Amino acid sequence: MATPLNLKELSKHELRFTAGHRLCAGCAAPTVVKMILLAACDWSVVVASSTGCLEVSSCISTYTAWKVPWIHNAFENAAATLSGVETMYRALKKQGKIDKDIKFIAICGDGGTYDIGFQSLSGAMERWHNMLYVCYDNEAYMNTGIQRSGATPTYADTTTCPAGSVIPGKPQQRKDLTRIMAAHGIPYVAQASPSHWADLMKKVRKALEIEGPKFINVFTPCNRGWRTRTDDAILLSRLAVETCFWPLYEVENGVTRVTFKPREKKPVLEFLKAQGRFKHLFEPGREKMVAEIQEMVDKNWERLLKEEEMFISKQDSQ
Repeated sequence: MATPLNLKELSKHELRFTAGHRLCAGCAAPTVVKMILLAACDWSVVVASSTGCLEVSSCISTYTAWKVPWIHNAFENAAATLSGVETMYRALKKQGKIDKDIKFIAICGDGGTYDIGFQSLSGAMERWHNMLYVCYDNEAYMNTGIQRSGATPTYADTTTCPAGSVIPGKPQQRKDLTRIMAAHGIPYVAQASPSHWADLMKKVRKALEIEGPKFINVFTPCNRGWRTRTDDAILLSRLAVETCFWPLYEVENGVTRVTFKPREKKPVLEFLKAQGRFKHLFEPGREKMVAEIQEMVDKNWERLLKEEEMFISKQDSQ
């Protein structure tokens, strides 16, 4: 029987990602990892991580923060490596050499997911490997100097698209990877946030109970790259959800369901103004840029609600 998803029961389990790692103070990534592994507390797990902040800071020389079998992969191949491990496991289980249930989880940043590792991720999903891929999305290449990635939002200031008098930060829209993964037709895709811990952990647990490939995109603030206070990770995560900049939803077997709807949708201005990477948007004459971001957020949110409504209406008609 699965452990009840409440803090009292979960607190009885040992954390499988320890303190003493070298991630920055206030980084949301270790919080996300602890939640993922705690949600998986009823299973044996094997984890793979591509090169990135999490990898380089959690396993230094002979020291590791991981209390589960863990594999470090190059930037581009976490999904490919874990595919091989999962295939080997199925072969050994078929031969009767392994008799326990093992879950396979990739935990990688947006650089190794949206961009450099997308090919191996897409291939693993298309080949239908029984694994969960989690992206901790901090919206840039933070480990190597805060360069823009496919996950970086419009007008964000980074070292490779600096905000100036000519170019006001990144000119392109960010890639909507969650929808791209849903387009693979896999059984389960979701977006989550550490500010809504129960929603995140329920999604991880649901994903691990489903056979086949699964993908979860988790919002993961970075105070260094976003130029925010060190204790603002959960506040920013909550603002991202309450402004619908980062909506919480899932797509299970092709059916979309929004898992959190703010009682009062906050303006995206509240999310942007808390971050130094967007401070140039509040200079005189740049009001249209904030309005443009708000328009993008509103359109995406309305589309998501219509998509959910379409499936609800279809189910009711049946």
